[in-house]
Formats: sequence, structure tokens, C-alpha cells
Amino acid sequence: MKSLLARGSELASPKEQLRILSEVSSRKGLPLFEEKLQEIGSFPLRPTGIDILQVNVGKLCNQSCKHCHVDAAPDRKEVMSKETMQECLVALASPNITTLDITGGAPEMNPNFKWFVEEASKLGKKILVRCNLTIVLAGEKYRGLPEFFAKHRVEVISSLPYFQKRRTDAQRGEGVFDRSVQALQKLNEIGYGIPGSGLILNLVYNPGGAFLPGGQSTLESDFKRELKQHFGVEFNSLFALTNMPISRFLEFLLESGNLDSYLEKLVTTFNPSAAAGVMCRNTLSVGWDGSLYDCDFNQMLDMQLEGEVTKISDFNQASLDARAIRLEQHCYGCTAGAGSSCGGSLA
Repeated sequence: MKSLLARGSELASPKEQLRILSEVSSRKGLPLFEEKLQEIGSFPLRPTGIDILQVNVGKLCNQSCKHCHVDAAPDRKEVMSKETMQECLVALASPNITTLDITGGAPEMNPNFKWFVEEASKLGKKILVRCNLTIVLAGEKYRGLPEFFAKHRVEVISSLPYFQKRRTDAQRGEGVFDRSVQALQKLNEIGYGIPGSGLILNLVYNPGGAFLPGGQSTLESDFKRELKQHFGVEFNSLFALTNMPISRFLEFLLESGNLDSYLEKLVTTFNPSAAAGVMCRNTLSVGWDGSLYDCDFNQMLDMQLEGEVTKISDFNQASLDARAIRLEQHCYGCTAGAGSSCGGSLA
């Protein structure tokens, strides 16, 4: 099967990525994801409500990580406008939504990022920011981010592939580990990750290859021990996420010859308990242009919501709660093994 790289470093279209997963599944005799849900009486999959509004404020980023399902990079032009952010705030005012989860790219690079956080804070909502850590050291413009986060009691969630330099740099780029540690130390200095401070700092682990993450509790213990011992770094929790077979990771699987075996592994380790708690059931994903999706992964595959409400400007809680969630073969990534969501393992 030919590489996804069609023109330079440009990935294949979302439609082509879905076709590739479907082709492999058919050739290997793997069941459709919806068939698995039918077996356990969970199809069609429907929301339990909207607790979390996850907003992707743009694909602009100061890094180009190999595992990035967003395909974010320094040259991306997709950035959410202030007008669309305002529409997100109108939806966020719903009493049923408790949490704003801001992601990117590097969300801090959106020129209206701080305004967005300030306005969401006024609504009394819990605010999560998925920070790649190195942005904290990316120049004077971003140097005050730790203090800004603390002022608004933002929960910081940051990716750190491993507690060693070699594995982290291999996945995220040369020098990223050292800069990430420096950023963690800065966050610790103002209380983030320190017991009793109330300032939450969580880390995210993604496997560096074509395998599922190990046990989340064991990984967390290892990360806490190694980071504290060697760098004096503390954090609250570790989230272990399965790499989704889309975008740059799909490219890696194809080039390394691991796509067939990886997809088969996801299917054969399907966990019904994890399927019951997948993030698409309580989270609404908003794209940089205001389009709505069942989850962040569907967003990257251009699988927009089905139904009348497809833009955040038309937000309607009752209509959204009644929808059927769109499913494809990549959904196995959230239900394999212990399960995987933006908050880590599910079972």
C-alpha cells in the first residue's frame, strides 16, 4: 500500500485515510466497529449529555510531533476567530456544560487565547488547557503563561512521551525533552502539580510505537519517581492514551509495515467496559471554524455531526443529545485494552 504522503509532507485526505482503514479491515476480516457495538447492545451509540465542550482553537503549533493526529505545525493557517470563540461561550453558558477543554495545535498561539480563557472563567466553568510545555519557553510573548494559568485556576494537561530524553525527542523533536522539563519546573515553582496547591498539572503519555500503552497506574508511578528523582518535577496524574490510527500515526504505521497488525490488535482487544465510557458520549468537539463533531478524532477525519445542528452558532442541547454518534474503524482506538480518552484510561 503506497505512502500517504501525496505531495511533500502533506497527508492524504481524511476520506482516503478512512478508505485505507476500511480496506485493511476488509482484507483481514475484521468486523465493523458498529457490529461490535451491536454485539453488546450499544448500537446506535448515543450521548449521555454534554458535560465537556472541547474547543480546538487552531492547528498552528510550535512543534510538529510524529504522533500528532491533528497534523499541527508552525506553518498551519487554521486559527479560530474571536467571533467563533464568542459563539462557543454562548454554548458554554448552558448549565449542563461544566468544563471547557481548550486544545490545538498549541492553543496559546491563537491571538485571542487569553481573552477566551478570561471570558470562560467569568462563567464559572472548569477550564482545561492542553499545553505542549515548550510553548512556555517560546519567547517573551508566552513567558507569563504559568502565572496566567494560575490566576484563572486553569488545569494544565501536557504531553510528555517519556521520562527520558531519547524517547521523547524521537517522537517530538530534538531538544523537546529538555525544554519540557524546564517548563514543568517553572509550573512547579508557582504551585502547579504540588500537593495542596489546588493547581492541577497532568501529563499525557502516548506509546512511541505500534503498541498499546501499559497500565496507567504503573506508568504514573514510574513517571513520578523518575521525574522527581532526576529533575525535581512533580505532577498530579498521568493519562495513558492509545495512538489513533489516523493522520501522522497512520503514516508511520504504513511506512513501518505495522498497520495490519496494529488495527488487528485494536479490534481483538475490544473492551465493552471501555466502550460504555468513550468520550464522545459526554463531550462535544468544536473545530477551529465552528463545525461540530462527536470527538476530536472525528474532527480530524472531517466526520461532522449528523443532524440539523452542525455549527456551534446553532447550538441546541436537546437536538445534540438526541443524535446518533458517527462511527468508523478508528473508533477501536478508544475501546482497546483499558480504553482511551482525553482523560486517560477508561477501564
